Amino acid sequence: MSAETSIPPPRVSGAELPDAVKSLLTDAPIGFALIGPDDAFGTINQRLADLVGLTPAQCLGRRPDDLVGKSASAVGAALLRTGPAAARELGRSVRERHRTPAGEVWDLTWFPVTSPDTGDVHVALIAARDHDGGATRREEERLRALLQAGNQIVWTAGATGEVHEDSPQWRAITGQDLESYLGRGWLQALHPDDRERVEIAWGDAVLDATPFDALFRVRTRSGGYTHYRARANPVSDGVRTTEWIGTLVDVTTEREADELRQRLNHQLSEAAMRTARLQQATSDLAEALTVAHVVDAMSDIGRSGVGAHHTSVVLLDRDRLRLRTLAAEHAHELPRPTFPLDHPDVAARAVADRAPLIAAGPAELSALFDGAPEVAELLDTTPERSWAALPMMVAGRPIGALRFAFSAPREITDEERVFLEALAGQCALAIGRATLYEREHSTAEELQHSLLPEDLPQVSGVRLAAYYRSGSQHVQVGGDWYDAFPLPDGRVAGVLGDVMGKGIPAAAGMSRIRNALRALAYSMPEPADVLTGLDRMFTATEGMDQVTTLVYFVLDPVTGQLDLSNAGHLPPLVVAGGARASLLDSEPDTPLGVTSERGHHKFFVQPGNTVVLYSDGLVENRKRSVASGLDELVDVASSAPPEVVGDPQLMLEYLVESMLEGYEQDDDVTLLAVQLPVIDSASER
Repeated sequence: MSAETSIPPPRVSGAELPDAVKSLLTDAPIGFALIGPDDAFGTINQRLADLVGLTPAQCLGRRPDDLVGKSASAVGAALLRTGPAAARELGRSVRERHRTPAGEVWDLTWFPVTSPDTGDVHVALIAARDHDGGATRREEERLRALLQAGNQIVWTAGATGEVHEDSPQWRAITGQDLESYLGRGWLQALHPDDRERVEIAWGDAVLDATPFDALFRVRTRSGGYTHYRARANPVSDGVRTTEWIGTLVDVTTEREADELRQRLNHQLSEAAMRTARLQQATSDLAEALTVAHVVDAMSDIGRSGVGAHHTSVVLLDRDRLRLRTLAAEHAHELPRPTFPLDHPDVAARAVADRAPLIAAGPAELSALFDGAPEVAELLDTTPERSWAALPMMVAGRPIGALRFAFSAPREITDEERVFLEALAGQCALAIGRATLYEREHSTAEELQHSLLPEDLPQVSGVRLAAYYRSGSQHVQVGGDWYDAFPLPDGRVAGVLGDVMGKGIPAAAGMSRIRNALRALAYSMPEPADVLTGLDRMFTATEGMDQVTTLVYFVLDPVTGQLDLSNAGHLPPLVVAGGARASLLDSEPDTPLGVTSERGHHKFFVQPGNTVVLYSDGLVENRKRSVASGLDELVDVASSAPPEVVGDPQLMLEYLVESMLEGYEQDDDVTLLAVQLPVIDSASER
């Protein structure tokens, strides 16, 4: 091929190139091309034309874009298309590497050239073959083999982030053709939700010349998606980035394992949470003494444990074969608070079948009960839209059901069902305990009230008053008691005591001591003698763990002499009109049953003064010690207005209201007052 044919005159000046230059361009082992201001090839030698798979004649006068479709080497043609634009844009040389289909490696350098005559900017291209390409190719092949053995795909990109070299492995996975893959077409194979994120990350890495690392999903030939991790690092010539080399690894297995691990951790976390909730529920139910407390506890557990909008405890009345629904105060009301066992409700069916019943939505509930009108009524009058009911069993027999309702349709998972079944078992035990407690509490309360005098005796020259307030409903009945009665010799006797303990045992002990004290007082009324006799009786009939304290007095209305013995009880309070209240200065003896010589204390009560006996519930509670309570009691009594001081009943009410204000009543409060009125006040009455 002649020089004139292969090397047309360049368009730089329109003059013929010197023969030496023509010979150099023809015979030199480098490729050369000159692209004019119109982006068309003005000069190209055979070496460079071979790189793109065309002849020089096919390239001259044409733009690089025109060669892509004609070239036998699409990659080489793409390089010719992108290189000039990059050189013009940057105003400096741009380097790329190109591998031919035969495996030869060429270094391509574009650099801008300015015509000294016209000032037009041309782009010159010099392509030099890497003569160590064989060794380099072998090293690359070894590296590729090693990476492929590790399930990694190697890919390269130019300095600007455009892909110029083919990656058959990528295209085999995605089904993309070469043209769709090159440039940044590979991004189109990514999942739509990942594409923008990865494109931004790749652009930032190229712009900053920093390593690229991204996880994304790739659409496969079959239409599914596989998880991949791409990593790439810039290759630099010491001044600027010349290309990018990267790997692509299938991480689907690791990702699935990680997701499985996360699911297992989540399930374990939920299981631990349910266990903790069940333990907390067990603790809360153990503290619930009454059925109402059990219902309140279950409402809180249902809301926090499974997100129930409405939780109710449905109890079975075996005699009437009816069910009664109990719910917390804030809960909505059901259309029927009581209903028979054949009523179309999940709780009734759970009790009748002795098995859990789940309805995930209104349609399922209606199907369970064959479209009964009661179901439509429930949906119209309540926000309930899904349900779960679990029978509560005791000794193999149902005592009711635990009913949960939700404000939206929902499924109950197997884990939640196990949790609810365990909860129903705990609730059944708590209901059994609460029912037994309420029955015992009611019996003890009735017994205690039957032992307290309905009316205090009317004794000339003496005014008696008593006050009793039981503790809050969740406190068991205590052993507080009082009594007052006239003696045959004209004096009046009074006693206030506390049998330690709660419930029926305390009430029964109180009954025995009260009856024994009355019998002893009629035969030997002096306080020390009465307490000595009680000690003997106590040792014979009461257990050593039954601790009883009391104060017993005898008052002579004529002389005002008050004889008193104290068996380990709190000191009586003396309220005097016009003077500061005080506690009787007498050391208490030991409680009943503890053998000791009983002391006998003598005092004189002045007319208008009131002596008050009281239980520890008046002065002691969780926030106030006995010592502090006694000091406060004296202060409160000293501040009583005159009209209160003159009326013993008003005095007791005033003391209770003042001492308990701001405190939760932890125990029963019992008071007994005896007043020796002034003569004028007595005569008026």
